[in-house]
Amino acid sequence: MKILYLDCQSGISGDMTLSALIDVGADINYIREHLKRLPIDPFSLDVKIVDKRGISSKLLDLRFDNIESEEHTHDHSHDHDHEHLHQHTHKHEHSHSHDHIHEHGHDHSHSHDNHDHSHEHTHVHDHHADDGHHHHSHRKASTILQMIENSELPSRVKERSLSVFQVIAEAEGKIHGMDPKEVHFHEVGAMDSIIDVIGVCLGLESLGIDKIVASPVPTGYGKIMIAHGLYPIPAPATAEILKGVPLADFHVRGELTTPTGAGFLKALVDEYGQMPALAMENIGYGAGKKDFEHPNVLRVILFHVDEVPQRENISVLECQLDDFTGEALGYVMEKVLDQGALDVYFTPVTMKKSRPGTLITILSKPENSFALEELLLRETSTFGVRKSDWSRRILSREFQVVETAYGKITVKVGKLEGEIVKIYPEFEDVKKAAQQSDVPFIEVYSEVQQAARELVKIG
Repeated sequence: MKILYLDCQSGISGDMTLSALIDVGADINYIREHLKRLPIDPFSLDVKIVDKRGISSKLLDLRFDNIESEEHTHDHSHDHDHEHLHQHTHKHEHSHSHDHIHEHGHDHSHSHDNHDHSHEHTHVHDHHADDGHHHHSHRKASTILQMIENSELPSRVKERSLSVFQVIAEAEGKIHGMDPKEVHFHEVGAMDSIIDVIGVCLGLESLGIDKIVASPVPTGYGKIMIAHGLYPIPAPATAEILKGVPLADFHVRGELTTPTGAGFLKALVDEYGQMPALAMENIGYGAGKKDFEHPNVLRVILFHVDEVPQRENISVLECQLDDFTGEALGYVMEKVLDQGALDVYFTPVTMKKSRPGTLITILSKPENSFALEELLLRETSTFGVRKSDWSRRILSREFQVVETAYGKITVKVGKLEGEIVKIYPEFEDVKKAAQQSDVPFIEVYSEVQQAARELVKIG
């Protein structure tokens, strides 16, 4: 099993994460080849070596072939002075990757102070007239998610990429009062986000990462001028994403963590804490664009262990109701799972005065428990939620791809003390293969299980 530790001492951004993964050993050609199969603008992707306060690091160099007027690369040195009122007066001295969402259609003066990394600002535009400056199409978050769903990316890359984009879209949608699916990504920002997010997930797959652990993360401090006035760092979307993520006490003026970086932490990290007490296999450094009095790098550390730690800590949340409909319970279950619960189940119980009721039980990662408690208090009729912390024993898990008569299918392999005890095909892969082959789901499922058992010599 391979574990990746994200040492976010100087924050985290999309391009820092991608370049760090390449530095630690991810195959850049593997990443490029998969990205170039996607229906996105032509691009070139490379890294160069830079020195960050004595640390040799990789810096991402991303360029789009059809964007010449803005000399658009991932090499961000921002000097922004934006004024938007259906017209754009841009004083740009930059090669930038945008990831924050700013609504254009407001009359505002937009300036960023102390942009430290690849400042990934994804723009949400509300243009009612041609401004003569940007001529790129806009992509809804739903369009990007659909593109990933329909792609030929590896199953785990799809799953991870979708989860990151979903987290970012939900945060931006909440901040701007929009349905997350309707959030519009300006074409340039969308391209950068797609490269960063899917590129990182491909990097993780190239390295065979099974588990991600992260340190607490600093946000930086200072102010950002946006449409509605002078806002503090972290930016609103970043702060929304970071709810439940442990923060580090490291005060540096400027934005250290971007929405994409925060999205990786929220969607992909399995646990937060100190570096695992294991032997380090390799170390990589991804450089940010700004220079500080400290090395502006994201350090990633690769560990390889034969066994997954056999126990993990979880939170158990409970409440019981005797005045809630079945339809409402179903709705709550969907919301709980969408918000990151490990599991949720309902148990019939008899309450006071012999009233039939329902016990709601939620299993959660400790860092998600507060948000799930709030969901139960807001969405159900309960006046209180009980919480207890448990330790559970788990199987070691890894993913393998098996060749079958229906194509390549991903399977999840469960091990107990090194012995394979379970193999389960991934539902979405089997579903897709069954639909494409026009055969029963169970037939494909059985074929995949048999092929997997022969591959790993089980049973």
